[in-house]
Amino acid sequence: MSPGGREGSVEAELLTSARRFAGPMRGIVLLLVSAFGLLAVPDDATGLGWALFTLVAVGAVVDVATALTGRAAPLALVLAVARVVAVVGCQDQLGGGEPNQWALNVLTATAITVQWEWPARLAVPVAAGLLAVEVAVVDGGAGTIVVRLLVEGALARLAFTVLRRSSRRVDRLRARRTALARAEAVALARHRREREYLALLHDTASSTFLLVAVHGRDTDPEQIAGYARRDLAVLTGTAGGHTTQDSPVSLAGAVRAVAARGPLTVNVVAHNESTVPASVALAMVRAVREALANVERHAGVDAATVRVETGDGRAVVLVGDAGAGFSPDAVPTSRRGLRGSVVERLAAVGGQATVVSSPGAGTTVRLVWPRG
Repeated sequence: MSPGGREGSVEAELLTSARRFAGPMRGIVLLLVSAFGLLAVPDDATGLGWALFTLVAVGAVVDVATALTGRAAPLALVLAVARVVAVVGCQDQLGGGEPNQWALNVLTATAITVQWEWPARLAVPVAAGLLAVEVAVVDGGAGTIVVRLLVEGALARLAFTVLRRSSRRVDRLRARRTALARAEAVALARHRREREYLALLHDTASSTFLLVAVHGRDTDPEQIAGYARRDLAVLTGTAGGHTTQDSPVSLAGAVRAVAARGPLTVNVVAHNESTVPASVALAMVRAVREALANVERHAGVDAATVRVETGDGRAVVLVGDAGAGFSPDAVPTSRRGLRGSVVERLAAVGGQATVVSSPGAGTTVRLVWPRG
């Protein structure tokens, strides 16, 4: 029997289990029934009884072997039919009256189990054929046998059908849940990317525009042009961008490269220069770049200090200046600033950023990964 259903689905597992256990169950039941039936065989039919028992035992071995290997299923079906025909056909010699209980139990056990092993287009004709053999052999009580077999076979097929439909419903619910989870993951990833783009835009073009709008008359055009060139390089990806390879990189080296490209005099102090995942390094480097840009544009000093500490799966970066400082609580929530470009950026990779500052006391930005 073909398992049917999608591989790995609940329906496929149900069909595989039915095929795996129905055959051995039939073989064991028929062995027990035949053992008791053999005890009731008349003395003059002992040889016939042992022959039938041997046929049942051989069929049981094939049933078990088919369940274990998944092979020879047609042979198991042929032997199942042969056992019923042989025992039913020898009822007169087996004694015990008609219908003979050995024959009747072998017939019903086989008719029920084939409903779980094979599709209805094969199982129903097989059961009907076995019933026809029994009716042809038995002189009396055929009506009772027909009713019994029809009820038992119908209940077996109904139970199997209900379980199969339930398994299909479970598969549909599981597929729907998987689709919803996938859609949620995609939406979350898209939201994170959008926040990253907004933070990157703030780091570059919007900050430069703000500088021009506020201090345009007092700022050297060449300096603004330098900012614009750097912004363009970042936004177009020529200065590095989002990475899909989360290989380990040197955080201290990346921070030094960022600090060296700016106009500030930055003293970078690194301790235990271990590596961190590329995604973490990217978030931290961009956060450092934004913090240094704030120093350059707002602190009123031309120097800053960056301390990098890595090791034991942890990274801490401190960006400090002795500039004008500000009151973080006084910053409007509509301003992305450090909140969008630093705090949210670190949170997106499982880190944490805190800003400590007060007017006239400078500013310190602390980046920690992982959070806590």
